[in-house]
Amino acid sequence: MTEDSEKTTHFGFQTVDEGAKAGMVHGVFTKVASKYDVMNDAMSFGIHRIWKDAMMDWLAPRSGQKLLDVAGGTGDVSFRFLKRAPGAHATVCDLTEGMLVEGRQRAEASSMADALDWVVGDAMALPFAANSFDVYTISFGIRNVTRIGDALREAYRVLRPGGRLMVLEFSQLPNPAMQKAYDLYSFNVIPVMGQMIANDRDSYQYLVESIRKFPDQEAFAAMIREAGFEQVKYRNLTMGVAALHSGWKL
Repeated sequence: MTEDSEKTTHFGFQTVDEGAKAGMVHGVFTKVASKYDVMNDAMSFGIHRIWKDAMMDWLAPRSGQKLLDVAGGTGDVSFRFLKRAPGAHATVCDLTEGMLVEGRQRAEASSMADALDWVVGDAMALPFAANSFDVYTISFGIRNVTRIGDALREAYRVLRPGGRLMVLEFSQLPNPAMQKAYDLYSFNVIPVMGQMIANDRDSYQYLVESIRKFPDQEAFAAMIREAGFEQVKYRNLTMGVAALHSGWKL
């Protein structure tokens, strides 16, 4: 048995072979692709839209920029970016073809077709040349990556000097009582919603568990710095239910 085959990681609260995780994550998002946007609205009561708008406010897209939106799924972040920066270009990259198919079917996709590319790719081994993009975004996707450090190093590689990384991800509430209340909601309500709306309880059980396994704000900021980024900062959203992380390739 090789050293690589002996490595393990987490898939929610399960311990799995590292080499198996990507396929398992691919299976989750293939199953939920058709209901993904509806479930985002239901789970967050629509607040994910406010978080993504806050991301755009901090990012301040500019015309002529090239965006790489990794784990971009149905294109939600890319559409927002292009609406704020006519003349920009966005590449949506996702491991799951089914998510990209759903994105291409959205109304925004046809109206922005000339400014959009859709690419199947792995965040840990991006199919793009170094120094290719001005902005790299990943929203609610990096916690699903098998080796987060590898994904951050790939983000650094494909960004041009002066390029910016921005990550939107679920995070940890600093108040233990509030975190406990949020956990009660997450574990008792979200999987039930997944069953009712997407006919898939198990996938949403995994997604809730994956949030709890993700590093807290300070630990994740340290990982971004380790990948080479500078001026690393974060902002809590909704008291820390989610957080925005920013870093620059300087």
